[in-house]
Amino acid sequence: MEQRRTRRFQLQLPLSIIRSGATRVELAGCTNNISSGGVLFSTEAEPDFASPIEYVITLTRDAQQAVNLRCMGRIVRADREEPGRNEASPAFRIAATLERYEFVRGR
Repeated sequence: MEQRRTRRFQLQLPLSIIRSGATRVELAGCTNNISSGGVLFSTEAEPDFASPIEYVITLTRDAQQAVNLRCMGRIVRADREEPGRNEASPAFRIAATLERYEFVRGR
């Protein structure tokens, strides 16, 4: 039986990686689940394992003002998924810690 320290919430929210290691990147993804200690998300490219990562999770896409969660953490796992019937390339499931965060309002 799997035992976790914190509760995981199954949320599919837009996510964008803005920094992987020391490199600035623009990579889109989608969360699979979130906890107070980390996030599991899917993306089309594999970031560097065990590297620092900065990512933004879009919590609301309100027409007036979006609310984003800007997070800093470290990649702890990366698994390749086989492509589905309608997918051209395989996706990666990335587990990253959530060490620091701040709420950011969009324009």
